[in-house]
Amino acid sequence: MKGLSAMRRAVRWSFAAVLPGESAVVVCLMSGTSIAPPARSAVELSALAVSAAAATLLVLDSFRHRLAALTWRRAISAAVTDLVPAVVRKLVAHEFALVTSFLRWVTRRGPHGVRDGDVAVPYASGQAAVMYGFLVVCVVETVALAYVIPWRLVHAIVLVVDVWGVFFVIALHASCVVRPHVIGADGSLRLRYGALLDIRIPAERIASVRVHRRYPDTRLAAVDSDAAADLAVAGQTTVTVSLTEPVAFTRPLGKPAQARTFRYFAEDPAFAVAQLRARAWLDRT
Repeated sequence: MKGLSAMRRAVRWSFAAVLPGESAVVVCLMSGTSIAPPARSAVELSALAVSAAAATLLVLDSFRHRLAALTWRRAISAAVTDLVPAVVRKLVAHEFALVTSFLRWVTRRGPHGVRDGDVAVPYASGQAAVMYGFLVVCVVETVALAYVIPWRLVHAIVLVVDVWGVFFVIALHASCVVRPHVIGADGSLRLRYGALLDIRIPAERIASVRVHRRYPDTRLAAVDSDAAADLAVAGQTTVTVSLTEPVAFTRPLGKPAQARTFRYFAEDPAFAVAQLRARAWLDRT
C-alpha cells in the first residue's frame, strides 16, 4: 500500500511536469514552428512513460478494489479516484458539462433535470449583461492580438487561449440557462449555478423561505460564520431559505461544506417563494 501511494504521488507530479511540455509540442506543430528532434523525442518518451505508469496503477488499483467485492465498474471508478486529485476530476467534469450544456442550449432541448411536476426557477438573466460584456471583450482581445503579435509561436498560444476563453464565457452562460434552480413536485429544492454547483435540499428540512434581496461580496457558495451560503448572481441574491438542520454539499472545486441557510438569486423571487411554500407545506400535510 505504501509503495502504491508513493507511486501515485510520483505519477501525479510527473504528469504536472510532462503536460506543459506536451502542450508546447502540440502548439508548435499547430503553428508550424520547428522543434529539435531530440527535444521532441524526450517529451514524447516522457509522456509515454508516465502514461504507462498511470495505466499500471489503474490496473493494480482496480484489481485491489475488485477483491473488496466491488463490481468492475465501481472498482475502476475507485481506482480513478485514488489516482486523480479531486480538483482535477472536478475541473474535467466541469469542462465536459460545459460542452453538453452548450449543445443543449444551441439545440433548444429545454432545461436539464426538470421533470414532470417540477418548477424551473431561472436565474441566468441576472448576469446576461455582464456575461455578454465579457464576451465582447474576449472577442475584441482575440482579434486585436491576432494583428499585434508578430511571433508565430506566441500568436498560436494566445489564439488557442483566447478562443477557449470565448467558448468558456458562452458555455458558462449557456450552462446557467439550461441548468436552473428546480422546485420539485415533492417540495424539495435543487440549487445550481451552471455546472459548477448542485445542492439538493429535501422538503422536510425546509423551515422557512422568504423574499430577501441582498448584495453579498462572498465567493460562490462560501459558508460564513452563521452557516449561511450565498449563491449570488451578478452580486445579488433575492431568496433566503432557512433549514431545520444543515445540508452537506460540494463546493465548485470539490471542497465539502455544509450550511443551514441558503441565499440564492431568482429572476422572479415572489413566484419562487410562493411555489416552494405551497409544495413544501403540502408535502408535510
